[in-house]
Amino acid sequence: MTRVIIATHKSWNIRHYHAWATARPHVSSLIQEPSDLTLDIVAGFAPDYIFFPHWSYKIPAAIYERYECIVFHMTNLPFGRGGSPLQNLLAQGIYETQISALRVAEAIDAGPIYMKRPLCLHGSASEIYIRASQIIFEMIDDILEHRPAPAPQTGTVVEFRRRTPAESEIPLLPNLFLLHDFIRMLDAEGYPPAFLTHGGFHYEFSRAVLRDGHIVADVKIVPVEEKTK
Repeated sequence: MTRVIIATHKSWNIRHYHAWATARPHVSSLIQEPSDLTLDIVAGFAPDYIFFPHWSYKIPAAIYERYECIVFHMTNLPFGRGGSPLQNLLAQGIYETQISALRVAEAIDAGPIYMKRPLCLHGSASEIYIRASQIIFEMIDDILEHRPAPAPQTGTVVEFRRRTPAESEIPLLPNLFLLHDFIRMLDAEGYPPAFLTHGGFHYEFSRAVLRDGHIVADVKIVPVEEKTK
């Protein structure tokens, strides 16, 4: 029987894992903390595959060199290697992408590709991540059923840079469409939301909707001094 570890720390993938695990014949285990991704723990479970949907931590070489480790990246690799793929895509006005399933290698996002699946980038970041989670677990099923061999990446390498929290400050933008994209691309658990600081107050924006020539959004307002504590 196939033995599978799923390593993820995002709530949408954790929820999906529990539904997935109860409906599959595989023996599976969930790792949520980087401190639990050790060679001793992994070797004790002896997995055939380790899948990493939305894993933001370094994967030890001792693990990926010994076990078949597969990560999922939200770009059409080798375009978009690196951090903050969703935010970098939307900042470039890209609204359709591919989820790439690739084997973990020493260089970030440079391993060979098992498969790709299309992903639409409309909606809030949270909605996109939930949509991506569904696709990723379908890809996991496909890999477990068909055992494809990964193929080397081909094409021009384009690298993305991981965004910093300070870059969530809303910049000068020429229209509401781009402002809406900026707010929604940061609207997910674990991401610093789009914000403005004015008159001693800090404004954070979420749940933005663009309609009839205006944006409706939730706004959280706190004094600036509370944000700096």
